[in-house]
Amino acid sequence: MNTLSPAERYAASRAGRAQPKLEAFRDGLRFDLDPFQRAACGSLEGGRSVLVAAPTGAGKTIVAEFAVFLAMQEVSAKVFYTAPMKALSNQKFQEFVAEYGPDDVGLLTGDTNINSGARIVVMTTEVLRNMLYADSELLSDLAYVVMDEVHYLADRFRGAVWEEVIIHLPSEVRLVSLSATVSNAEEFGDWLQAVRGETDVIVSEERPVPLEQHVLVRSKMLDLFDSSGLAATTRVNPELMRLAQAGGRSIQVRSLSGRRGGDRGRYHRPTANAGRMHRSEIIALLEGKNLLPAIFFVFSRIGCDQAVRQVLRDGVRLTQAHERDEIRRIVEERCRTLLDEDLAVLGYWEWLEGLERGVAAHHAGMLPAFKEVVEELFQKKLVKAVFATETLALGINMPARTVVLEKLEKFNGEARVPITPGEYTQLTGRAGRRGIDVEGHSVIQWQDGLDPQAVASLASRRSYPLNSSFRPTYNMAVNLIEQFGRERTREILESSFAQFQADRAVVDLARTVRQQVESLAGYEKSMRCHLGDFTEYAAIRRSLNALEKQGAKNEQQSRAVREKRQRELGALRSRLRSHPCHGCPEREQHARWAERWWRLKKQTDALSQQIQTRTGAIARVFDRVTDVLLGFGYLEQDAHGRVGASRSGRVLRRIYGERDLLVAESLRRGIWKELEPPGIAAMACALVYEPRRDEGVTSDRYLPRGAFRPALERTQELWSVLDDLERDNKLPGSEPLATGLCLAMWKWARGAALGEVLSDADMAAGDFVRWTKQTIDLLDQLSLVADNPLGRTARQAMDAIRRGIVAYSSVA
Repeated sequence: MNTLSPAERYAASRAGRAQPKLEAFRDGLRFDLDPFQRAACGSLEGGRSVLVAAPTGAGKTIVAEFAVFLAMQEVSAKVFYTAPMKALSNQKFQEFVAEYGPDDVGLLTGDTNINSGARIVVMTTEVLRNMLYADSELLSDLAYVVMDEVHYLADRFRGAVWEEVIIHLPSEVRLVSLSATVSNAEEFGDWLQAVRGETDVIVSEERPVPLEQHVLVRSKMLDLFDSSGLAATTRVNPELMRLAQAGGRSIQVRSLSGRRGGDRGRYHRPTANAGRMHRSEIIALLEGKNLLPAIFFVFSRIGCDQAVRQVLRDGVRLTQAHERDEIRRIVEERCRTLLDEDLAVLGYWEWLEGLERGVAAHHAGMLPAFKEVVEELFQKKLVKAVFATETLALGINMPARTVVLEKLEKFNGEARVPITPGEYTQLTGRAGRRGIDVEGHSVIQWQDGLDPQAVASLASRRSYPLNSSFRPTYNMAVNLIEQFGRERTREILESSFAQFQADRAVVDLARTVRQQVESLAGYEKSMRCHLGDFTEYAAIRRSLNALEKQGAKNEQQSRAVREKRQRELGALRSRLRSHPCHGCPEREQHARWAERWWRLKKQTDALSQQIQTRTGAIARVFDRVTDVLLGFGYLEQDAHGRVGASRSGRVLRRIYGERDLLVAESLRRGIWKELEPPGIAAMACALVYEPRRDEGVTSDRYLPRGAFRPALERTQELWSVLDDLERDNKLPGSEPLATGLCLAMWKWARGAALGEVLSDADMAAGDFVRWTKQTIDLLDQLSLVADNPLGRTARQAMDAIRRGIVAYSSVA
């Protein structure tokens, strides 16, 4: 065991001392390690787990690569590298193959299984969670697990998976957790220490490439912070503050036509108006300042596509002839398996024209293969301007010299909301390429009402807090109970980060309650009356006052009601006058203390109630989930009171997803047994698909015919029963089945052309691929757990929809 504290190891790393394996690892790098990297690697070599929280682009993955290096120095030791997205998993897989060769590297992403028994396996977090519950033999000899982007633990849909993995990994496995600079990294580290044992928390807030931040006001790029040298760098640029007060009117628009002579004529620049610069002008400005390549963050897919079309219409061309040849070669190589008849449907030729001119979009609606090509060309400096949604900021290795933020707000599905400090940090974290750029640049476009002080606050705050989204599910409950029993499972769930945070909050609440109880005692002493119980007297006064106010507000009430209130008022006044304290000469002074006591008592009672609801909150939800499972027979109790999984429960153990119980119960009732492959594909799609908020109810005439409709009706009736039962048990329930994609999936399974299917779906190709892959994931589960012939039908459905762009996008 390493006897140095994290602080001592950090100091030692600064002094240049390193351990033997770390020294060998450093010898193979092109650059020296930063202090936080040395500290984290030193902890790993010392046999401890680590949490590394550092800015985007700071080089956290070096620590993960050292864990892989350590595993490969040991005989037969394995390392699993988990990532939140398949695209990131594919990227890491290719990097490890290049480093260690194909024999030692595997990939598991649900729809891809390559060399699963390898010593280095890249996988999505869900795959590892499923392996842990199944007690997979692949877990043998596992020495390290890397959890990249571990701050995904806060994701309300998928975050619980990260906690499940952290809790259930064998104790001897060392955990390498890589996170953005969350503001409560120390709290998260304390929890990891509690559940995993020796864990060091390494936090770095230093960017390896400094970030220069600017505001683009019309055609002038101003520094966000004061760069005069006369003030601290956290002070907002005074010129910006003056502009804000003047509404930006004092900046003179200057023509961009006087740029370098060699570029003249390459752009058809729209006339600069009194407002913001056109995108093509911004690209020209950045190119003139040598600030390309750049990522323009546009918080809308349609906006990204429109931006590309706009700058192409304006004549933007950022590439030389030899670069265009290289771009076309790479595109043709990467897209050679796409069907000719699908190219026009996918917008291939327009996409290729943009790439050849150095411009592209990047968003979730694009075909995954197209996104990967854009990423590759951007990394090779062949594409110089990318218009992207914020999803690009999540882990993909695609740094730029400059990031442009067109707006500081986005639509969250319900309203336009400001971006958070954490989102700002993630987005601007893309600016500055390590080993290439001396500094990165972020450019915020001026808009009316922009507050430079608020922008500066956004830019200088330490990111966002990491809050747990953990909640017990049916699948989780039956898996844990089968392995550990009901009582042990309650203890395990109480070790979740969610309960850890709740308990910490309880500690603070309890401290506040103790302080307020002491204050209450002081107030009670001050209002004490030698004539009688002043607490009782004050309560009568409050009741009387409340009744009088009620009467003043409700003058239009019936005569009978008014008379009843007058009788009550008379009785209270009589009680007040006859109370011993009414005659006290210090009555009003006592009354003031009594009013303070009452208000503080009300606050204290509310805090005490919060404590009761938070303590054991996760275990109480687990008990409700267990009660539902017992009621449906997925769990059964023996004569000794022990609870375990029934035969149906063992099926539920192998069904993962938001609708695990609905799927298991539909199988048990045989609702889908008459479905053919296209029908079960459409049904699986209805179970996984989450429509846009503005999508209405699908008419029956847009649903597949035959056995599908009665099966869907019975499934919807079952959902309604389960939803009522969940709400009766104080569980959140679920959304109704979404059938908007059923007809398109049914046709796709029957061999329909891509154009027809995308038209029926009214959906971008990338979205269709994503939902089809999720449909395949569920069909894969059904093929394993359903009795034949339904299991065989599910396998046939999988084969039927894994074709064309879906099959192509499944290749790592």
